[in-house]
This record gives sequence, structure tokens and C-alpha cells, in this order.
Amino acid sequence: MPKNRIQTAIFTLMMVLVMVYGMICYNITLEVGGLSNFVFVEALPELAFMGPIAFLLDMLVVSPIASRHAAKLVGPRPQTPFAMVAAISALSVQLMCPLMSLAATLIIKRPANVNILATWIQTTILNLPMAFFWQFFVAGPIVRGVFGALFGEKREAAGNAAEQAAR
Repeated sequence: MPKNRIQTAIFTLMMVLVMVYGMICYNITLEVGGLSNFVFVEALPELAFMGPIAFLLDMLVVSPIASRHAAKLVGPRPQTPFAMVAAISALSVQLMCPLMSLAATLIIKRPANVNILATWIQTTILNLPMAFFWQFFVAGPIVRGVFGALFGEKREAAGNAAEQAAR
């Protein structure tokens, strides 16, 4: 897990890219009635503008709230580190999904004014289960694994070097 603000920004960027890209692919698949190879390319232009929106929402609004509430849910010393990760992940999905669904409704779907609320609710309901499972079973493990490999090895190497210097 991130240890400072720079690592937090990098972790958030990685998570946003994997989550947003996956959810855009999912929504395009729903729209066209099935998954095809073109979906993976078609999602890239949307990622270019939905990614920054998600990054800002996560860094400025969602992460602080999710972290605070997760700490209240699992207590100051959780039984396992996974308890805190699971709580933060669940709360992040719970907050991000409606916010990103609203952004997609306004920017991409652009319904008639009388249907904005209905379209937003429908989009959120369709996205929430996928966002939850995508976060817990795909994006979360992949991003934590890659992040750990990038930053964990450096910490291990620094620890080993310090140990050898002390001998």
C-alpha cells in the first residue's frame, strides 16, 4: 500500500486506469449487445477524459471519505490487513460508482433533461455490481500486485542494503 503522497497518487492513477477502462469496456459492451475486439479500442478515447475525472474525484473526495469510514468499520487495529483493504475497496466503489455514472450520464449519454435522473439511476444500477466485482477480483489484485512489485522491491532492496551495511 502507498506510504506517501507520491505513492498514493501513483497507486490512484493505476487503479483509476484499470477500473475506468474496465467499466468503459463493460458499458460499451452493454450498449452494442456483446463483447467484441473493437470494444477495447473504442474505450480508449473515453478513457482519455473519464480517467482524469475519476482521478480527481478519487483523490479529492472519495479516498479521504472511504479511508475515514473504513477505519471506523474495522477499528484502529484490524485483525488482518485485508480487512482494511476490503473496507476501503467496498466504500470506494459505493461512492465512485454513482459519481462516475453521473459523469457518464451527463457527458456520454446526454439524455433529454426530463430523463437525466432516470438515466443516472439506471446507469448506476447497471454499473454497481460490475464495479464491485471488477474491483475485488480483477483491478484491485492486479494494481496491488503491480504496485507492490514496483515499490515493495525497492523497500526490500533498501532494507537489505542497510542490513549489509550494518554488518
